Amino acid sequence: MSGRCPVVVAAGGTGGHLFPATALSHALAARGMEVHLFTDERAANYGGDFPAHAIHKVTAATPSGGTLFSRAMAIFTLIRGTVAARRLVKRIRPRAVIGFGGYPTVPPLLAATQLRVPTLLHEGNAVIGRANRFLASRVDAIAQGFEVLGGLPGTLAAKTHLTGNPVRPMVIEAGRMAFPDCSAGKLRILVTGGSQGAAIFSDIVPAAIELIPEAARQKLIIVQQARAEDEETVRDTYRRLGVDAEVRSFFSDLPIRIAQAHLVIARAGASTVSELAVIGRPAILVPLPHALDQDQAANAKQFAATGAAIVVAQSAFSPQWLVTVLVEAVADAASLARRAAAAKGAGIPDAAERLADLVQSVMSDKGKNP
Repeated sequence: MSGRCPVVVAAGGTGGHLFPATALSHALAARGMEVHLFTDERAANYGGDFPAHAIHKVTAATPSGGTLFSRAMAIFTLIRGTVAARRLVKRIRPRAVIGFGGYPTVPPLLAATQLRVPTLLHEGNAVIGRANRFLASRVDAIAQGFEVLGGLPGTLAAKTHLTGNPVRPMVIEAGRMAFPDCSAGKLRILVTGGSQGAAIFSDIVPAAIELIPEAARQKLIIVQQARAEDEETVRDTYRRLGVDAEVRSFFSDLPIRIAQAHLVIARAGASTVSELAVIGRPAILVPLPHALDQDQAANAKQFAATGAAIVVAQSAFSPQWLVTVLVEAVADAASLARRAAAAKGAGIPDAAERLADLVQSVMSDKGKNP
């Protein structure tokens, strides 16, 4: 037991939180650390391959929106979760606790700060989320996935460190693939709506493809993620149009599909944008509208500033708008290659190692100054 170096990684149970947490955990495990994951019940969908010594479910709730009673109950749930997390932290005795956002991170991070355990937050989006904002003043360091982190008080700027967003090993592998050759005159388009899919893409993209002139349409190869309820309709439309298309509700090898594409149409979640950058592919980004913090809009804006992406509001994302953009792409493949290079230049493929270095630095500094 004398050689144990336990650390706790805390993440909300969605892919956007768990994917970078997984990448960091691989890096920490490679450095001889014993990783414990604190998360919620949703992690069962993503956490099966999580490189953790143990996975601990945390009671948490979101204390925003809803009625006064529901907010009060959420606060009570977070308090109860913090008490339980304190017991776990005392038993595990971690050298550090690292949070990746989402309200399931609040109880373990609060417990760790109360017990004077070194703490660190990673904010994957270009604007800080509500749970991380609540914890920011309490932790020892804040790692940011994008160069500019909005929504953070200036008084906390000294705590911030640019690490980038850790990406999965499959993304690093895909990043070694060259931009696809355009000499055959074909344009490979990948459409993906994130972990939950996006109904808007099932509505707009096939309708746009139908409006494209026949000669240009025959140059397209479509790979599209569609929600299960939309999958057959989308597939039937492409079949009727005679378009070379593959439609599925889930692609387990999505990073490879990104690398095989000349152009990606996607939402603008932090993981999606970071993977596009590390792999180096141009994109049309349609940020999720109505988000409380407008995090996807902020992510898309920073990526577009590199020249890699075109950003369009969902309200303006129409078949007619998309037809114009796709016809231009078919006619000017060289511009896609330039945008791919711009995307690649914005990528941080060693983000997991940078974040692991920061974790060890915080552990060392806190050990010297308890």
